[in-house]
Amino acid sequence: SGSERLADKPSIYFAFALMSYLFTVSVNLTLIITISLDKTLHEPIYIFLCSLCFNEICGASSFYPKLLHDLLTNSYVITYTACLGQMFVTYSYIFSEFTSLTVMAYDRYIAICKPLQYRMLMTAQKVAQLLMLTWCFSVFETAVGTVLTARLPLCGRHIPKIFCTNWEVVKLSCSDSTVNNIYAFMLIFSHLSQTALIMVSYVHLIRAAIRSQADRRKFMQTCLPHLITLLVFTTSLMFDTMYSRYSGGSTMKALQNALAAQFLVVPPLVNPIIYGLNLQQIRSRMVHRFTHRTGTFRKN
Repeated sequence: SGSERLADKPSIYFAFALMSYLFTVSVNLTLIITISLDKTLHEPIYIFLCSLCFNEICGASSFYPKLLHDLLTNSYVITYTACLGQMFVTYSYIFSEFTSLTVMAYDRYIAICKPLQYRMLMTAQKVAQLLMLTWCFSVFETAVGTVLTARLPLCGRHIPKIFCTNWEVVKLSCSDSTVNNIYAFMLIFSHLSQTALIMVSYVHLIRAAIRSQADRRKFMQTCLPHLITLLVFTTSLMFDTMYSRYSGGSTMKALQNALAAQFLVVPPLVNPIIYGLNLQQIRSRMVHRFTHRTGTFRKN
């Protein structure tokens, strides 16, 4: 009976992971479709939110399919090419997440601190440029890092994580990885600078929000969830990065894997809820569509 219980565990984990993945994709797609079909929601903040939701789907898809395959086959093996591919999608998601949150903070800064200039500053062309910057810059950063890693010869095969990360692969190399280390610290500095820029903008946002009740309401609806998500994402990512680089032992591996999975599992699931459902216009449109369809079904 003990062996049967152990054999049942992968099936339970598989079912839980599959439900989590499907729910994550569905809530993000629901938000994207709701915004796309409603012309009243074709505003910069909602367009940036669509981009963020698409990125969340990419992030979840870099983690769940391989995990589901491993649980289904009970085989935790991956080819080197597939490992590099998973790394590419994962880090594109990470870098795009930081850049997307920075762009959304910039949008909220103009909307609250410079409301009279918002329409003039956030034009359709400006929105398109910011979206192009978000995706192209993130993909370029990832491509450079992937190429630098792929050139290294490997002397090991074991990765102590449930998914591939750049540093774990670099640690398996037989040659000098100084260039990879320098580039990694450049990326860390770059995205920590983005976080600092967001925090500075929030100082101005808080000052502006104090002025009127409308600004306070706008801040609570759109900015506070944004700030909480940013801090959770940055903290978990930095802990995982530092622990992977400077921990020489095998202690706390369960905690390390849990924190590593956190930024691939929690933000893609939580972001569409705290951003989408917390925004009154999106919430009212979703309720309207649901009640309208329910009423139509009842009439039929």
